[in-house]
Amino acid sequence: MKYYNKFLLIIVAMMAMVSCVDNFDSNFNVDKPADLEKYEYLNEYDVLKSYVDRKANPNFKLGSGITVSDFLKRDMVYSLACSNFDELTAGNAMKYGSIVKDDGSMDFSQVVKFVDAAKGAGLSIYGHTILWHSQQNNKYLNNLIADKEIEVDPNDANNCLHINTTEAKANTWDWQIYYEPASPLTVGVTYTLSMRIKASAAATVDFWPTDGSNVLYGLSLAASKEWSNVTIQFTPSHAFNKLQFCFGKFGGDLYFDDITLTAANSTDNVINNGAFDSKDLSNWGKPSWHSYSFNIEALAAGPASWWKNLVSNSNCEDNDVSCFYATEVSNGPKAATFSAAGTGAGGTGRAIIVQSGDNATQDWDTQFFVKVPHVFKEGEKYRFSMKVKASRNVSIDSQAHKEPGGYLHYAMVGSPDVTTEWQEYTNSGSINSSQEGMSTIAFNLAKNKLATTFYFDDIVFEIEESGNTIPLTPEEKKEVLTNAMENWVKGMMEACGGYVKAWDVVNEPLAGADKDGDGWYDLQSVNNVSAEDAKNNFYWQDYLGDDYVRTAIQLTRKYGPEDMKLFINDYNLESDWDDNMKLKSLINWIERWEKDGTKIDGIGTQMHVSYYLNSATQKSKEDHVVKMFELLKASGKLIKISELDMGIVDENGNEIKTANLTFEQQLLMSEYYKFIVKKYFEIIPVSQQYGITHWSPTDSPDDSGWRKGQPIGLWSLNYNRKPVYAGFAEGLIGK
Repeated sequence: MKYYNKFLLIIVAMMAMVSCVDNFDSNFNVDKPADLEKYEYLNEYDVLKSYVDRKANPNFKLGSGITVSDFLKRDMVYSLACSNFDELTAGNAMKYGSIVKDDGSMDFSQVVKFVDAAKGAGLSIYGHTILWHSQQNNKYLNNLIADKEIEVDPNDANNCLHINTTEAKANTWDWQIYYEPASPLTVGVTYTLSMRIKASAAATVDFWPTDGSNVLYGLSLAASKEWSNVTIQFTPSHAFNKLQFCFGKFGGDLYFDDITLTAANSTDNVINNGAFDSKDLSNWGKPSWHSYSFNIEALAAGPASWWKNLVSNSNCEDNDVSCFYATEVSNGPKAATFSAAGTGAGGTGRAIIVQSGDNATQDWDTQFFVKVPHVFKEGEKYRFSMKVKASRNVSIDSQAHKEPGGYLHYAMVGSPDVTTEWQEYTNSGSINSSQEGMSTIAFNLAKNKLATTFYFDDIVFEIEESGNTIPLTPEEKKEVLTNAMENWVKGMMEACGGYVKAWDVVNEPLAGADKDGDGWYDLQSVNNVSAEDAKNNFYWQDYLGDDYVRTAIQLTRKYGPEDMKLFINDYNLESDWDDNMKLKSLINWIERWEKDGTKIDGIGTQMHVSYYLNSATQKSKEDHVVKMFELLKASGKLIKISELDMGIVDENGNEIKTANLTFEQQLLMSEYYKFIVKKYFEIIPVSQQYGITHWSPTDSPDDSGWRKGQPIGLWSLNYNRKPVYAGFAEGLIGK
């Protein structure tokens, strides 16, 4: 599409005469094609920010999303932003993944340039974003919480050969280590090479005996993250005097131990000090131009074991019931219920409460289920413990289930005798063939056929794991990630120099469903998103818990300016399919986070909306935009439309691309923009108005990663005003 209004195309030339903060005159004459006269009315509009009534709305900020690298060129994007807006939001330049490198170092140079340029232009910056699950440096963050090597007692250590390469290269021979035996190998005699090997990641080590001119190819050793024993046999065709180990395609840590090389019918080891008991490496070497390191060091020789608790919210003090289900008098399975505060073990905290009925037909008419995110295999070791009491003395049985209600085997963790006093019950063992495939313990609570109230607390179901590394504890992960967050926040606040006074301190915290059964949408987590999202994103809340929002806010206030305004930002708050349930849940979460005195100043509603040509659907969308604003008003928080843009959907539910958009459809979109902006001013009190940011000034290109090829801009890709510009402007003045 092409539009009549061309005023922005000459702005660059005008910049030499007019400063950025001045408004450019859009009323000038150009020749126009006759078929574009219908766009002529757009010439009558002034720049957008001129339509904000500053007397009636003194604190309102009209903002734009911006690509910082484009803004810093100080050409068309810069001029458009300066002319039309009060405030800028960086699309990506201020996000964690754009700044934090793989080694944890941070480069804020782009942020500093952006702040300086915005300050010089008289534009404020809205910070986006301190904490998010997307666009993180997953490699760095996951390395921080990776399993740690088991510490070795230096007085009881097992030595091995440790090789460290800085990177993977193109060819296997690009990294080599070799051993030179005291005498060449005997031609025609079969030799057996045995050794233990492991690596920081799966690796292949090629073994190439050579005499300097001839090489025996085709032999290789496989290494994994755990120690393994490998053996190969070969018969030299030449008097090989150098044993080459090649691993050029591997980057990381490689370990050799207990190397033996023996000829047939002999027990003599050709490898001197093959167990690396001494520090003697006199027969080992590498090409002089290879830059990797190798040395003998102490390392755990064999796997250690530890116990991992599979139950979330074992102490019942959070609201997560994802591991707890109940069937009460044949009603269920359903999410279990927490008892009142003060009814937990020892008279403190909470517990799971389950009620059985009189005259039960079967022992399993009432059941309590403990479900864990692990499918057990035969032979795996487990430990189970819980604290339990009941309103009468009873005996209960346990079963193995695949999932709650999915019976597998009649016995699992024994048959506890329950009394009216709290007592701890424990059980341990190994999974047998009949229990294989279980992930749920089911307790049958109706054996006595009398109505009984049961309480369960401090529920732990552990599996034994082993290896040469050991996972960090939850406390260790929380500590290291909190430190990483503090370094990030401190660095960002220093880079901004106190100029950025408002932030999306947490972006998109909520999932779109209530899986724990508490009546509110859950926090996003690796456990409630798609496999692709789980792989690509980093969910801080999985390690820091609900407190991750409080922590981010506390750190931002610690290092930022005193007069900052901090927002929680999320999308689909205008949702009609769930009657604005995501917004209701977000408001509930904010109330929880603020109970300890944490202050959250505002709520950002993204509003990536579409106009629907189906009139009934569009009416529903508009009704729920109004409901959203009413709920936001009732929250008492500052309200910002943070990322407003708009597509369009036909009667069949298909997105209409820019290339196929008609003038009449543009007018419909224009009216929807006017509706949204006007309702913001009508419903949100002046004292709660922070502002509106339009997310994408121009339409989305066909190769964009955001709403590809859609007409989301107020300007075309050629920087021509579109009819939606008029609707947006009229919304600002409430016309």
